Amino acid sequence: MKKFNFPLDTVLSYKDQALDNLKSEHAQILALVAQQEEKVSSLTEQRRAACIRFQEETHCGMAINVMREYECYITYMQQRILLEEGKLKKLRKREELKRNEVVEARKEKASIEKLKEKKLVQYNKEVLRSEELFIEEFVSNKMSVQGSR
Repeated sequence: MKKFNFPLDTVLSYKDQALDNLKSEHAQILALVAQQEEKVSSLTEQRRAACIRFQEETHCGMAINVMREYECYITYMQQRILLEEGKLKKLRKREELKRNEVVEARKEKASIEKLKEKKLVQYNKEVLRSEELFIEEFVSNKMSVQGSR
């Protein structure tokens, strides 16, 4: 009997490639998210350290112009943190969308694989049936040959 041939193998191969590409893109976005989280964390730590220095130096006394510089720096850092948090939020949204694409691609691939499995089971049943028919025919032919002697 002929070899099992699944007509959607090329589609399955394409879906597999597409899934691999989506996973790769998702991993890249996850790396960007981690990098952005680190950036926000670093900026937050720098701002916190500046606030502590400002508090320590105000206890010792400082010039007004130095005090204004600290305030300007702390305000600037807060604005940068907000800006970077906005970028982080956008990256997380991109990551969520890409994750959903990966999930959908997995579902599509899984449905085609299940269809392939069903077709393979059906094919194996047909092969078994044809082999049984062949054996029955062989036996009946053998019996008829022996019976005619």
